[in-house]
Amino acid sequence: MTMPTDPVANLAALIRCPSVTPAEGGALSALEAMVRPLGFSVERPVFSEAGTPDIENLYARLSGNGPHLMFAGHTDVVPVGDEAAWTHPPFGAEIADGFLYGRGAVDMKGGIACFVAAVARHLEKLGRPAGSISLVITGDEEGPAINGTTRLLDWAAAKGETWDAALVGEPTNPDRLGDMIKIGRRGSVSGTVTVQGRQGHVAYPHLAENPVRGIVMLAEALMHPAFDEGSTDFQPTNLEVTTIDVGNPATNVIPARATLTFNVRFNDLWTVETIQAEIHNRLDKAAARHRLRPGRKAPIAYEIGWGVRPSHVFLTRDDRLIGTLSSSVEAVTGRRPGLSTGGGTSDARFIKDFCPVVEFGLVGQTMHMVDERVALADLETLTTIYERFLADWFAGT
Repeated sequence: MTMPTDPVANLAALIRCPSVTPAEGGALSALEAMVRPLGFSVERPVFSEAGTPDIENLYARLSGNGPHLMFAGHTDVVPVGDEAAWTHPPFGAEIADGFLYGRGAVDMKGGIACFVAAVARHLEKLGRPAGSISLVITGDEEGPAINGTTRLLDWAAAKGETWDAALVGEPTNPDRLGDMIKIGRRGSVSGTVTVQGRQGHVAYPHLAENPVRGIVMLAEALMHPAFDEGSTDFQPTNLEVTTIDVGNPATNVIPARATLTFNVRFNDLWTVETIQAEIHNRLDKAAARHRLRPGRKAPIAYEIGWGVRPSHVFLTRDDRLIGTLSSSVEAVTGRRPGLSTGGGTSDARFIKDFCPVVEFGLVGQTMHMVDERVALADLETLTTIYERFLADWFAGT
């Protein structure tokens, strides 16, 4: 029986599965075929929720006596975009000039392929680890993230599973392997603000109330001044207005309503509740200070709706997990990785409620792009790092 010790072959098998979220596309089946020969038990629960697609997930466990290490990731990928713009088929897993091309090569089938290869090599060289390894793999990271990792963790925990540490294989390195380990993430809150006006003819503005004036003033209040200057472990909080809409195709009609949507990424100086309170405060002050038209008495009236499932800020402080991974990276690459909390959200935001979690994976320069690709040399290097980490983490227990 062939063991999955080659990360290039593992990744090629995964890329050939068109697992564009929410489709499983054969990727979980390909992964199951890799890990069962290694002694993993495999379960593939499907979770459902009204208004969202059903999602198939994978939970694989190599059981042993000792601590329990989780590796987490996702096999779903974003759409390919204009397939004609790709120089190699997005699901062809073709190799050219030292690179393997395909959607998901970096984000993040590559990380999964390398971890599986690392476990296979560990078993060949050192035998079973002094503990357990589990794979928590979802098909819903690039989608709504409702029927994926969060449900899978709850399901496993209800069965009695506990974990001592977790490694997420997302692409964390900006330029080269060894640059960066993610040890936390900022929180994330989204919302929509609506200003109601009165529709009318642009030639008779005194008979109308233009909500665009109000929405622009509220947008400015949300973005300025800065929320903070950052903290010891996190960059400054940042709010961006992502769209302003009036739904008005006519050039001679004052619209009846205007809306804006925003997202704020906040650091550990805030909680979900306090950042929402600050946003309310900014909107209240701006609404009271401005008018929809000069000379009007009534302040701007607005409504705000919050997005579901805000993400809480977190920071991992597990010295053994961070130190062991950092030393493994340095031993293989010669570079001591920086510790970062930057970037967007990941499924680590769910895992941190169950155990300490860090993220380390491939170089992310081509993720979500046309011609997403990974250097073959990087696949081998990441596999070696993971292999070293497995040996050192279990040896230190």
